[in-house]
Amino acid sequence: MVPPVRSPVRLALSALACCVAACAPTARDLAPAPLAASPAAYLVQVGDVLGVRLYTAPELDEDVTVRPDGRLGTTLVQSVQAAGRTPDEIAAELRGAYAAELKDPRLTLEVKSASPARVYVAGDVASPGEFTTQGPTLTLLQAVARAGGLRVTGDDSHVFIVRHQTGNNPLVLSVDYRAAMTGTNPAADVALAPFDVVYVPRTGIAQVYVWFNQHFQQFVPVNWGFSYNLNPLVSNQRQ
Repeated sequence: MVPPVRSPVRLALSALACCVAACAPTARDLAPAPLAASPAAYLVQVGDVLGVRLYTAPELDEDVTVRPDGRLGTTLVQSVQAAGRTPDEIAAELRGAYAAELKDPRLTLEVKSASPARVYVAGDVASPGEFTTQGPTLTLLQAVARAGGLRVTGDDSHVFIVRHQTGNNPLVLSVDYRAAMTGTNPAADVALAPFDVVYVPRTGIAQVYVWFNQHFQQFVPVNWGFSYNLNPLVSNQRQ
C-alpha cells in the first residue's frame, strides 16, 4: 500500500498549528481567580437616582443622582463616593456624616432609578459591540446571543471576561462557554457585572489560517491538488 503523500505546505501548516497551540495562553495563565467573583449585591453606577430617606427628619428626604465622577451630594453632605459601592455601604457612610448634624439619624437609601447596565462583547462573534439592559445585568450566554453568537472560528472552550474592580484593577476570568451552552455545567453561565468585557478568541487552527493567508497564500497561489502514477514503469510499457 502506497503511503499518503502530504503537501509540504500542509506539513508546514500542521507544524505551525502545533506551535500556536503550545504557545497560546491557557485559562490557568489568564484566570487565577474563580468565577465566584461575580458581585452578589447591586453596585451603584453613574447616573443612578438614589432616594435618601430619614425617619426622624423627613424634611431632609431627597432624591440624588450619582454624578459623572461617581460621587453624590445631599443637603448636608457635599460629596460621597457612590459608584462601585452597594446602597448599604453608601447609607452607612451617610449616617456617619449626618450624625454630625442630627441626633441618631435613622437613614436608609433606595435605588429609585438604575442606569442601564452596559457590557461589551468582542472577538470572534458575529456582531461585537456594546449592549445595555435595565435591571439585572446580562449573563454570559445572553451577552453572546446579543452579539449574534460565536463564529465558527471562535474558541468556545475558553471565553474570557475582563472585569475592572475597585481601583481600576483588571481581573480576567476564564469561562467554558461550551459547557454553559450545552448544559454540561449550567453554572458556567455567569452573571456579568456592569462594564464587563466578554472576549471570544479564535481557535488555534483559525489563527494559523489567518497567518497563512496574510503572509503566504495571497502572494503565492497554492494548488492543493496533485496527481502521480502508482507504477510509472507499467504505465510506460502500456504506451
